[in-house]
Amino acid sequence: MSNKRIFVTGGASGLGKAIAIRFAKAGFKVCIGDLNDERGAEAEKELRSFSEDCFYISCNVTDEQAIENVKTILTERWGGVDIVVNNAGVAGTAGAIEKINLDDWKNVFDINLFGVVRGIKTFTPAFKAQGHGHFVNIASAAGLITAPMMSNYNAVKAGVVSLSETMRIELEARNIHTTLVCPAFFETNLTESMNNEIPGVDMGGKVNRLMSKSKLSADDIANEIFEAVQNHTFWVVPHKLERRLWLMKRWLPNLFHKQLTKKSKTLAGA
Repeated sequence: MSNKRIFVTGGASGLGKAIAIRFAKAGFKVCIGDLNDERGAEAEKELRSFSEDCFYISCNVTDEQAIENVKTILTERWGGVDIVVNNAGVAGTAGAIEKINLDDWKNVFDINLFGVVRGIKTFTPAFKAQGHGHFVNIASAAGLITAPMMSNYNAVKAGVVSLSETMRIELEARNIHTTLVCPAFFETNLTESMNNEIPGVDMGGKVNRLMSKSKLSADDIANEIFEAVQNHTFWVVPHKLERRLWLMKRWLPNLFHKQLTKKSKTLAGA
């Protein structure tokens, strides 16, 4: 790849940081956007040990003007950008559908879906003008297989899946590619942003235990993303179990429904 400029939202920690490091190791110029300035500064220092032109920008994906400002800075500093990774996100709220308040719904949609929309809206015209580009949208296996008691997170990640599929159809003819990433659990700091409305159930603890048992790390998923970008691959569904469940949902929907319903009753204490 001759063009090596990448911008990663939510790039100061977790998967975003792993992606940034993977591309920095390949010689890319890397810009990470995040809200945590302390983590951003630490990540910038680490990135510069792999690639000289790496830097951090404070960026709130709920603010369209903030993303426009990033685009302006990248244009002035690099003459543009080749890859935009829409990674910033929060965990959402665990609980029965009727227990999740509308403010939580609005917050999850504003960050996890509209954050992606703002990134696309901002950078697509620039990609069209330069004649190429690549979006990487971080969704989740939850957007494919709808885990119970996570309605707002499922809905928003399913939105990212559908949006990415639309982008692929609309933009590929303009040499603008899309990679959609749908991981399951792996060790990260996702539970820092999780709200729990399930009485008597420590959802944060359950999720942390599942993450700690994962055979895949953020670095493993970042490697898969790097390869997908090089090969213009659309789907990245890295976890084997979730790939099987996704296939079950498509080919054996009634069996899939029964299994998820049973799990839902267990969580609800029915």
